[in-house]
Amino acid sequence: MWLVSLCIVFSLSTLCSSLDNGLVRTPPMGWMTWERFRCNTDCMNDPDNCISEYLIRSIADKMVDDGWRDLGYVYVSIDDCWAQKKRDANGRLQPDPERFPSGMKALADYVHSKGLKLGIYGDMGNYTCMGYPGTTLENIKVDADTFASWEVDMLKFDGCYSNAVDKAIGYPKMSAALNATGRPILYSCSWPAYEGGLPPQVNYTLLGNICNMWRNYDDIQDSWDSVLGIIKWYGKNQDVLQPAAAPGRWNDPDMLIIGDFGLSYEQAKSQMAMWAILAAPLFMSNDLRTISSEARGILQNRLAIYINQDFLGRQGKQVMELGPLDVWKRELVDGQYAVAVLNKGTDGLPKPFTTSLGLLNITDCSAGYKLYDVFEKEFVGEFQSNTPINLKLNPTGAVMLFIRPISTMYFP
Repeated sequence: MWLVSLCIVFSLSTLCSSLDNGLVRTPPMGWMTWERFRCNTDCMNDPDNCISEYLIRSIADKMVDDGWRDLGYVYVSIDDCWAQKKRDANGRLQPDPERFPSGMKALADYVHSKGLKLGIYGDMGNYTCMGYPGTTLENIKVDADTFASWEVDMLKFDGCYSNAVDKAIGYPKMSAALNATGRPILYSCSWPAYEGGLPPQVNYTLLGNICNMWRNYDDIQDSWDSVLGIIKWYGKNQDVLQPAAAPGRWNDPDMLIIGDFGLSYEQAKSQMAMWAILAAPLFMSNDLRTISSEARGILQNRLAIYINQDFLGRQGKQVMELGPLDVWKRELVDGQYAVAVLNKGTDGLPKPFTTSLGLLNITDCSAGYKLYDVFEKEFVGEFQSNTPINLKLNPTGAVMLFIRPISTMYFP
């Protein structure tokens, strides 16, 4: 079965044009409903938090009013549970008329009027993961045309209620169908997550040609265990994953859960640091109407965003593992670097850590480097290759350093 699937994939890759939308040359940023609001459709008893046009409009308002849009968070994406349970008489998907009475085109118009972009959810299968109408091979074109007619800007394409062969046909076919609409639509593929995330079942060369971003691994949950499990998986498999990422094509470790219920302040910094180092899409799933000032400060940290959005587009890698401490490094434009040190320990005592630029293999600039603590927003000092860098790592916390040559004039 897998060999048949693989043959179909390679055949389609020669027939379908590559995804040619010119989008997301840096990792996309925005907000998504799923982790925080799941499939809450009970608008009678919970009108403020159900999946509805009211929720999307209110989040769009907050993204503008509270400065998220101006920092780059521009996508407002609806996940599962937006649709009516049946297609219309012409076989087209349709939004639930009670929860989206104005229709998707009107909602897109509202989001666009705010300088934002609207994302929507589909599923390459008979049903979505929550049992709403899926996209079969026969109606891929009509669904792509429907999304384009609504002026949607992003499609998250899931893979429940399907099989390996249909996915191998359907994901490239949807890419070609989106291209054919003439509308640039960010294409987010969940395909690798359903095939184990690794070769030979997953062909990252093909994915880079048909998708803008793709989920590699398990769904994130609102817990530190979930976040840490994703980080460990990326580290273990970085030699496969890191080369796959580049401008316009990104590995997606899933949503930012900062501002929800499961992470401490230290753990929230750790997720932001690691997603920046991984050149990950930054899609928050939280309630921007009630988010704490501490969580907002982490998500709106300009230097962390600058690192994430680096134009070189090179995903970082784990370069050291010293007991509970992991050291990750990302190369940036103009001889700059970002380094994150993560303390996986939970024993209650901050752990000291000493390193140097030489040990981190950051020695290109003979004049030395300037170091900045990203979350403390402090200039640490000027360092030569052998100057000790002394850090303290709180349990489940991280320190992220921005490192730039002394001769570099620009600073974000």
